[in-house]
Amino acid sequence: MAQSSQSKEDWEKDGHEIVLPGGDSNINVWPNADDEDLERTLSRQEVERTGTGHSEKASNARQTGLKRIITGRSTASWPDPGPPPDGGRVAWTQVVLLHLTTFNTFGYTTAFGSFQTYYESTLGVSPSTISLVGSVQIWLLFFIGTFSGRALDAGYFRHVYITGCILQLIGIFTTSAATQYWQLFLSQGLCMGLANGLQFTPTMGLASTYFARKRAIVLGIGALGSCTGGVLFPILVQQLLPRIGFGWTIRIIGFIMLAVDILTTALYRTRLPPRRTGPIVEWSAFREAPYVLYCASAFFVFWGLYFAFFYVGSYGRDRLGMTYQESINLLLTMVCMGFVFRLVPNYLADRLGALNVMVPFVFLCGIMMFGWIGIHTPGTLYVFAAIYGAGSAGIQSMWPATLASLTSDLSKAGVRMGMGFSMVSFACLTGPPLAGALIQRRDGDYLYALIWAGTSFFVGGTLILAARTAKVGWRLRCRI
Repeated sequence: MAQSSQSKEDWEKDGHEIVLPGGDSNINVWPNADDEDLERTLSRQEVERTGTGHSEKASNARQTGLKRIITGRSTASWPDPGPPPDGGRVAWTQVVLLHLTTFNTFGYTTAFGSFQTYYESTLGVSPSTISLVGSVQIWLLFFIGTFSGRALDAGYFRHVYITGCILQLIGIFTTSAATQYWQLFLSQGLCMGLANGLQFTPTMGLASTYFARKRAIVLGIGALGSCTGGVLFPILVQQLLPRIGFGWTIRIIGFIMLAVDILTTALYRTRLPPRRTGPIVEWSAFREAPYVLYCASAFFVFWGLYFAFFYVGSYGRDRLGMTYQESINLLLTMVCMGFVFRLVPNYLADRLGALNVMVPFVFLCGIMMFGWIGIHTPGTLYVFAAIYGAGSAGIQSMWPATLASLTSDLSKAGVRMGMGFSMVSFACLTGPPLAGALIQRRDGDYLYALIWAGTSFFVGGTLILAARTAKVGWRLRCRI
């Protein structure tokens, strides 16, 4: 939707009006006006009507923040798009595209466990150092969300998304040529992480603007892309790596990403008009106790969440004597559970409330982490992988849906989601390397790491309950 090219003089001659809320006077505002233009317009027109530049009406208008609401926009240049359609061809197309983008970004990141095991056997680098590549990738995927989410609100979705596609292709094809750790860190860690951060958060925010009642299930369908990618990419690595080598295995993954990027770039459509004057960080959100407590809980939950994805294969090989192929099957078992448990919880969330549904999944993962301490056979490790995979899938799909449910103003969906993702990013950055350091401290034993991860889940679960209490009090039968 293009901005009006009408000149300021012509606009004023036409006498366009915007009704100031809370008053009965009309203020003429040029659609390309900045804050100073509006201030002068308010003052001049109040002088014309009242003979003074300091009327009570003009003062109240400025005090109530009307300048921020109407600066640079008019009903003539930006028609109200109305409420979310909750369906339709365009809306459901965005959901499919979100799934594909998540497949390319989060799906590839979820599959890092298959690379972790391979790098440990070929690079001669400690597990903690190798896991830093994957954790930096996840960190940037979330952290860049503060800026890419705000870019969605400001009307620059296509700019950041296409930039992300370019960086993604550079990252994947340079990874295919990497032979040393520092090369993998730059290509697979930094470059791919930046690319994924520019793509993932704004697409989640974009899809959420098309739905209200069905938002949770829609974001769950989108999040399911991490399972699609998390299954396909490890299978490709498992089957192709012994046959054609590391370089061409990664290049094949790169060609798949290229096809997805071309399709999604062509079909994404934004629904809301730009909100260019908004901040990168909406500080008022930190005055809302439910939002703050929920983001704090998510930090602790995600602090321990990816430990199992990175290390379950290594545990199977190093502690239980499983083969590399079997260790990949463990990861696939964990990821495949997400095909069910990324959809069912979101379906229930639209009826019971996203936060209500998320709570039991958090405590389930905490219990399974402590249960891992007693696992000493491959069979029981497969059982752990299946149950933990279900719990972690529920968390990962419900996390953005719950965050979106705490945002009532859809024009701020991108920036608020980006803020939440950025806070969680530091948990993802430090969690897997910390787990690796704890394993090294015990000379390869996982006890300290498992106690830390289990405790982290229980702290996160307690904070989620606190967020719920801050939002609705002690009422049990309340949809939130």
